[in-house]
Amino acid sequence: MQIFFPLSIQLHPKSFPGDDPNDCPRDMTKEEAMKKKCNNAAFPDNYGHYREAKYCQMKHHWLWKLHHVYNNVHVMRSYKGQILLLEEDYYVTPDIIHIIQMVQNLREKDWNDCKECKIIAIGNYDEHHNFGVNAGKVEVVNWDASRLNRGIAFNRDLWEEIKICAKEFCNFDDYNYDWTLQHLSSKCIPQMKVLQMKATRVFHMGDCGFHQKGKKCQPEKKKKNIDKLVVVNKDHLFPNTLSISSYTSLPLQDPKPNGGWSDPRDQHLCLSFAKNTTDKEDT
Repeated sequence: MQIFFPLSIQLHPKSFPGDDPNDCPRDMTKEEAMKKKCNNAAFPDNYGHYREAKYCQMKHHWLWKLHHVYNNVHVMRSYKGQILLLEEDYYVTPDIIHIIQMVQNLREKDWNDCKECKIIAIGNYDEHHNFGVNAGKVEVVNWDASRLNRGIAFNRDLWEEIKICAKEFCNFDDYNYDWTLQHLSSKCIPQMKVLQMKATRVFHMGDCGFHQKGKKCQPEKKKKNIDKLVVVNKDHLFPNTLSISSYTSLPLQDPKPNGGWSDPRDQHLCLSFAKNTTDKEDT
């Protein structure tokens, strides 16, 4: 089933949540903005910048899709299993669903040692992948936005906790959902631990992403390299057993916000996604 974000900047090119013509330019000073009386003059972010719709949309989209899937898609309303979040430029190995099921079984088996494990991280950012050694190894780590946002899975329990922490999530001055989750793990959802596969099952297809600047985009070349890696390691996929190889106990500090999220309109729209649990749709 395809779902479409109804508040995308493509559908609202000249009004909020897109770029309203009377919105303050990103780099305008607050003094200039107050004189101009642009829409959000009183609300620059922590770094003195005004909102950019193309960035704000990412956090809105992430929260909206969770709300829509969990609350508006009829067949999902009683679903308590894992939901896997993948971006459009990810490449996954053939055993990814098998791995998610096995990690969930491992979590239930070692429940006393992993009560705080709320997320399964199927991918990682390692440059070298030793499937022969690591294919069946799982690490218990703290949620780290810079390392663990590639191919995550979780169940409805975490979504319910995010809703409880909606004000903290929606008012944190950071347009990134993953850094905001790290903030929640420091302030509102204590000890949000992650079961991370030591051998990644999710690859990023290359240099075509939103944050990539000035790099030559060659996804087909990257795909060929990943195809080769998967073929070479095919005997190590679909492992029969998984085991927890390490635990990380040191908590991470509350992250410094990246900004871009100080406009009350964004905060209120974000809260509407988290708080709107009276389903008007019956998809």
